[in-house]
Amino acid sequence: MAEESLNEPLEEELERLIHDVLDWQYTHGSLLKLPPDTGAVVARPIGVALFPSPFRKALFEQAICLQRLYNKLYIAIARDELWLSCILRNLLDSDSLVATLWTIHERVKADRQQAQVGTLPTFQTNLSRLLLILVLQPLSMALFRSDYMMHVPHGTDGQSLPPQLKQVELNTFSLAGAVHSAKASRMHEHFNDIGSHEAHRPPYSYNIFPPSHAPRSIVHALETAHARYGSKPKCPSAQQTAILMLVRPNNVNVCDERPIEEMLWYGDVPNFRIEFGQAVLDATSLSPSGELLLRRPRKGEEVFFEITVVYYRAGYDAEEYNPAGIAARLQLEKSRAIKCPSIIMQIAGSKKVQQELATPGAVERFLPPQEATRIRETFMPMYPLDDSETGARGRELALDPATARNHVLKPSLEGGAHNIHGSAIPDYLRSIPRSSWPEYILMQKIEPPSDIHNSLISFRGLHTGRVVSELGVYGMCIWDEDEVEGEALLKVKHMGHDCFSFKSKASGVDEMSVVKGYGHFDSPWLV
Repeated sequence: MAEESLNEPLEEELERLIHDVLDWQYTHGSLLKLPPDTGAVVARPIGVALFPSPFRKALFEQAICLQRLYNKLYIAIARDELWLSCILRNLLDSDSLVATLWTIHERVKADRQQAQVGTLPTFQTNLSRLLLILVLQPLSMALFRSDYMMHVPHGTDGQSLPPQLKQVELNTFSLAGAVHSAKASRMHEHFNDIGSHEAHRPPYSYNIFPPSHAPRSIVHALETAHARYGSKPKCPSAQQTAILMLVRPNNVNVCDERPIEEMLWYGDVPNFRIEFGQAVLDATSLSPSGELLLRRPRKGEEVFFEITVVYYRAGYDAEEYNPAGIAARLQLEKSRAIKCPSIIMQIAGSKKVQQELATPGAVERFLPPQEATRIRETFMPMYPLDDSETGARGRELALDPATARNHVLKPSLEGGAHNIHGSAIPDYLRSIPRSSWPEYILMQKIEPPSDIHNSLISFRGLHTGRVVSELGVYGMCIWDEDEVEGEALLKVKHMGHDCFSFKSKASGVDEMSVVKGYGHFDSPWLV
């Protein structure tokens, strides 16, 4: 792909382009809000690529086409509680986040089942069953993002083979970055239109420089769920319905969240943001029939909004589940609001599930053979670190420095910033209790193309040279649990197309975190 790589820009041209890019970022909200060290609001431009990065058109289209299958797969996984409980049982004693989420899920189930107790007097039984029907929301919603990289395998003769599409991970929770990535695409389109890229690449066409519709599609999915719940409140105490977005305190990512709020308001969908934890308990309550009510001041009075959709942008770290966080999640899960996602779908997004799907027959449990084959083609070899036979092989690969260098150690935590890479794996495993090893999976490293170049800027400085890119494809769907029986997933409403994010980092850098300045939002130049 060397002929598609970035021509080395001249010093003066590069300096002028950097100046223009930074101006564009400041004026378009392509920023990270910094923690408030002083009374002033401080922000800095988020890391971006100066030019789009080459990505194989066939692999891009493969990833886009696969997303509906991944939607279908993970809906089926979240509905197969027996399978989930079997593969996660080893984590419940060691992984505090998975254990907490599973305990909350079990508690919600137990409370619902208690409402079905048949030993109560007839009038109480009828009331309890009515309560169960009202509280148990049949509609479910999920936003997915499947992250991929190009992988260059080698033949027996050591020669490079054509690149393949390989999955890094699949995310079922929060999915930050859609707005930032769309802004990077618009930025590249702007500088291409005004000729700022012509010295380095020919002008792009729509066919090879696709825009991302992820932010608009996320909003459309939330609007659809809001409408499916019902536009009129069911609780007599509520004046209106609204969507609730849960966020983290001291949030650095407001420029990725606020535009989604604004687009919802432009569509006449009221929505409010609250910090996850105690603030939820302070501002919300459950009605006797299970509606989630949000108290808001209006013209000196207190009014109630009935929440239709709970959209989680927080609640993915174990540290968030202090007593207030646990109580807040319990209250939200018990309500009849549509959860995006449900707690069981969040659990389904754990790395242990990703690793288990790579075992023979796992994907075939949920999908027909032909569809399962298409999914499996994107998997890299993965291993557990438990006491199973494959776990023994995983431990052998992880502890041997010669083989560890070709692998990544992944915990169940959200995001890649917690991963341990290559030669650091053996010493890291020996530094933690052996009982904690089952919390991790071992994945063979994806080997990206070595001939892609670009210029990347962040607060860490400028990198001009080899880069590695990651494509994230979004999936949005709503389904009716009452209508999805057995293996039939025919009542799923899929939304969004050509919804993706794209990031690049300097070759040799392990992390893709844009908050830490290693990752950079980018656009795919399809070749």
